[in-house]
Amino acid sequence: KLIFNLKRGRINLTEHVNDKGLVLLPLLTMERPLCNFFLGTYNVNGQTPKESLHPWLSCTPYPPDMYCVGFQELDLSKEAFFFNDTPKELEWTKAVSEALHPDAKYALVKLVRLVGIMLIFYVKKEHAEFISDVEAETVGTGIMGRMGNKGAVAIRFRFHNSDICVVNSHLAAHIEEYERRNQDYKDICGRLQFRQLDATQPPLTIMKHDVIFWIGDLNYRISELDVDNVKELISKKDFETLHNYDQLKRQIDEDAVFVGFVEGDIDFQPTYKYDTGSDKWDTSEKCRVPAWCDRILWRGKNIKQHHYQSHMALKTSDHKPVSSLLVTGIKRVNSEAYKKTFEEIVRNIDKMENECIPSVTLAKREFHFKDVKYMQHQAETLSLFNDGQVPCQFEFIQKPNELTYCKPWLTANPPKGFIAQGGSVEIELEVFVNRSTAPDLNSGKEQIEDILVLHLERGKDYFISVTGNYLPSCYGTSIRALCHMREPIQDMPQETLRELVSATMCRAATLKYLNTEKPLDIPKELWMMVDHLFRNAIKQEDIFQQPGLRSEFADIRDCLDTGMPDSLPGSNHSVAEALLLFLDALPEPVVPFSFYQQCLEICSNNVSFFSLQVISMLPQCHQNVFNYLAAFLRELLKNSSSNRLDVNILGKNRKHIAVKAPSFLNVLLLAVALFFSQHVELLEGNK
Repeated sequence: KLIFNLKRGRINLTEHVNDKGLVLLPLLTMERPLCNFFLGTYNVNGQTPKESLHPWLSCTPYPPDMYCVGFQELDLSKEAFFFNDTPKELEWTKAVSEALHPDAKYALVKLVRLVGIMLIFYVKKEHAEFISDVEAETVGTGIMGRMGNKGAVAIRFRFHNSDICVVNSHLAAHIEEYERRNQDYKDICGRLQFRQLDATQPPLTIMKHDVIFWIGDLNYRISELDVDNVKELISKKDFETLHNYDQLKRQIDEDAVFVGFVEGDIDFQPTYKYDTGSDKWDTSEKCRVPAWCDRILWRGKNIKQHHYQSHMALKTSDHKPVSSLLVTGIKRVNSEAYKKTFEEIVRNIDKMENECIPSVTLAKREFHFKDVKYMQHQAETLSLFNDGQVPCQFEFIQKPNELTYCKPWLTANPPKGFIAQGGSVEIELEVFVNRSTAPDLNSGKEQIEDILVLHLERGKDYFISVTGNYLPSCYGTSIRALCHMREPIQDMPQETLRELVSATMCRAATLKYLNTEKPLDIPKELWMMVDHLFRNAIKQEDIFQQPGLRSEFADIRDCLDTGMPDSLPGSNHSVAEALLLFLDALPEPVVPFSFYQQCLEICSNNVSFFSLQVISMLPQCHQNVFNYLAAFLRELLKNSSSNRLDVNILGKNRKHIAVKAPSFLNVLLLAVALFFSQHVELLEGNK
């Protein structure tokens, strides 16, 4: 199979050769021609192009070989956010194409956009034939860690024999939210993956490329200095001193983010925030402290920066665009030497595979995950050592009568791979319980138990045992079951909890736990979160629009599940996100699945009577929760001048989303808006 893959170019010879058998690298002549990459980033604040981009994109004396141009906040409208559709994409693309260096002809290779984050990739026409394996992906890190108001878009491609990845990101705002920005960066690195043309190969992550360019509005600010001190240092052009207070520099120095990345010296004034249409610093009431929000970094070998600058001539936005010209050494294989080496290595591998059978040693075959919690990663390392005489390929395979190689709460990364003779590999076994797997684990229907089958190509199979104990959570437990729990879920005996959850799944249940005490009107966990928000966040700016911190969600979840401490920890934004996640994890939504068709028909017909009729038909506990959330939402809207929630967003504009993706009914704002999409006055408290 190795020969088969070699002959079809599926294996890179330079990655699978040892120093004993197959002598490859001395025979390969690897050339490194230089390539000029122009990188540009611009937060356009929702504006349309009002001036030529020529001073920005054609600032180099000679035409670059490639352009990678990133935009943020391309469109700030509600339509762009909800439907990912905007006419400004075409407007800004046209403005870019007209401003490229006039001394060369360029071809558009790829464009990718997520809401207002856009990345455009151009290449000189004479280089186009050497571009291959082009892929684009997006990752949202906004509301609930998924929405596209913040996040990243990326393009990866192969140029000659170099794999290159360009990332354009827009991270969390506000001066105090640097930890959230760090988390956004880690989420982007972890979740953004490119599929490979060979479907048998695992996806490529950002860090698996030879060269990485990272641009965008990273939103790191200048801290510990007031606005007057910052402006004084700027007036003196003492950027070196000012840079010492830059949050991104400090986070990089602490190895918190962008490990292995390089940023050139900053000798230009901060690019944010200006009065639109001028070079004056922000004169609004907030009077933002100037900051280098817009940055360009890189990672890789043989890269030299020729310039790094802002462009003050452009005044369309409250940001200034930034550019960098990076001269990069590109790997290019001598094709004649490669052909000779290819033929030799195939002959040697053919001989080797006829002589030996692969085998590996496993450092450990039993893994136990203790106290697994909802949405909390746990990982263990499985180490494999190739003690055989030949390289080997391994893969986790399906067991008989099963569709996948493991349970849905378990993953092995990588699930397949190659080990050179005498080499080793570490496989990360990760347990993660989410909204789809939590209900069965809460009810005891499923346990943290699985057997992995590790198969060696032309070798034997190895069996790996995975066990653990799951701590039940209110997340993924039904409304009906929670209403019958007067104590925290983790204080209940496992057998009692199992019987209770099973009984509440049956409407005709006669179990003693359902008859001894009157159930709560609503789950106490829901009451704790809504009550906390009602008392502390009713006027909170951007509530339900700005995400919280993952670490604070974990503390909130533990408080709800154990009853300790008595009051909810964390920020208001974290509690709000915890509430949305709670509703999203319900096995049966606030509006049960069986009512979806009626709900959708009501949305299409302006019939208020039938809306109320459907509400009255909900199971009592669901009806209580629906009315409770509706009342809370009305209170939020009464304070919309402070919290910036818009009744039209929650009402009419959400109807189409509910129709396209009914699962969103699990989420607070959509569950209520479904019934009131044609009757906004109900949300305003008029009825």
